[in-house]
Amino acid sequence: MSVRLLARRVAPFLRRSSLRSYATMFGDNCPLVLSPAQLHHLKASESSPDLVVLDASWHMPNSPRKAGEEYLANHIPFARFLDIDRVASPHPLSLPHMMPDPKTFVDACSSFGISPSTHVVIYDTHGVFSSPRALYMFRAFGHHRSSILDGGLPGWQAHGGQTEHGKPNDFPPSEYPTPTLDKETVKDYQQMVSNSRLDPAKDANAFCVLDARPKGRFLGTDPEPRPGLSSGHMPNSVSLPFNLFLETHTVPEHIASKITDKLPLTYTRLRSTQGILTALEEALGADRTKEVLDGTRQVATSCGSGMTAGILWLGLQLLGVKPVGLYDESWTGYAMRTESTIIKGE
Repeated sequence: MSVRLLARRVAPFLRRSSLRSYATMFGDNCPLVLSPAQLHHLKASESSPDLVVLDASWHMPNSPRKAGEEYLANHIPFARFLDIDRVASPHPLSLPHMMPDPKTFVDACSSFGISPSTHVVIYDTHGVFSSPRALYMFRAFGHHRSSILDGGLPGWQAHGGQTEHGKPNDFPPSEYPTPTLDKETVKDYQQMVSNSRLDPAKDANAFCVLDARPKGRFLGTDPEPRPGLSSGHMPNSVSLPFNLFLETHTVPEHIASKITDKLPLTYTRLRSTQGILTALEEALGADRTKEVLDGTRQVATSCGSGMTAGILWLGLQLLGVKPVGLYDESWTGYAMRTESTIIKGE
């Protein structure tokens, strides 16, 4: 099936999403993605007082950047800082940013002044990088009044959005009832190992595993950023680098001169749904993509540590794919175990 025919299959969903985006901002199913203009509208509207903006920036372990320090230096007015590594559950292998248990999630929401009726808008300082992982967390706990800001903080500033520095004013904690985690969206090691032993070409129960790491790490030709960890991939997984769902933009010169010392001058945004669909078909092929879109083939995403797998998760959500699982430990948890089968090459 061609990309054009596949696009025709998902077009009704995409049209409905576009038409109802403003209508559902205050309902139980807010749009997955907001533009800077939409966020500005929300912040300026007196009819939307229950809005909390979160800076969920995160950087690779080999990066010198410090997300918490950058937040204090420059953030969207009244935004709170969500430390994804702290709002997480402990792990036997000491893996970072694992899906929190319900109590940890509730405590974080309460500390941010978030209630079940709050529209939570999440951004990061790359554009689109770690914010989808935070959105995945909120949605997995049933908080569907949540969105990411497309383009993140640099996109906000590129479109004339104001920022501030320092800690925001104090705000009262909220009451947040204990939610139920949608376990179908969180894949664990045993599930991934069992699935890796199934041949997707012969077994309809085998779910597609999309690996968001760069192709060289998937093939085992490039090293992992975590010292001592083997690169390669799980059997029967498919390479789909997360950047294929993104496009790079440049901050306009008249804006760049004001933020040179604060942010990079390029940032990422999500590709159009047609672009995401094209990338998916190029990775999976037309027939397997049709199965995923039709819901006859389950799909799960993975990456290095469970962070950029969120970008693939979000892209699939935008195409109307449900449910979409995410391997929480991702490659770090898989490759750290000596019993894991690691494939090098294609």
